[in-house]
Amino acid sequence: MLRAYPHPYFWILHIDGSAVPNPGRMAIGALLTGPDGSVHEVAQALPGSGCNNEAELRALQAGLVLAQAQGARHLRIYTDSHWLLEQLAAQALGWPPARPTVRLAHWIGAAQAQLRGWAEVQWRWIPRHHNTEADALARQAGLASGASMPDTAALPLPRAA
Repeated sequence: MLRAYPHPYFWILHIDGSAVPNPGRMAIGALLTGPDGSVHEVAQALPGSGCNNEAELRALQAGLVLAQAQGARHLRIYTDSHWLLEQLAAQALGWPPARPTVRLAHWIGAAQAQLRGWAEVQWRWIPRHHNTEADALARQAGLASGASMPDTAALPLPRAA
């Protein structure tokens, strides 16, 4: 896992969501590392079914709740989801505005509301093979719920359109 600390007061959040099949049963994983090296995690199967993008959003939301509970004010978020970054961080990353995903507008709005009020939020995309701990938490939660989760680290990365 990539661990590059920007400042001593930043918390590092790695998130991952999965849906098997896609769409299907969703599970999320979030790994929060404090400036002091403390580690906090969430691994949860979600009720109902949804797509991988919804699972990514909900992993972010769970990670933000965890970070707030720990008193974090400065956060660097690592995700392997280009879609999530396009929806929530395009402007901060200097990317062109994304086409809205209407079906997930509720979850996007909820995540945007959660992101307000932080002293600072930084976003980073990382390749899937550097997000192994958050991915493992999501897969663990999916397996605990009875879903058959593939080894996502072994799957090829999608090409950008």
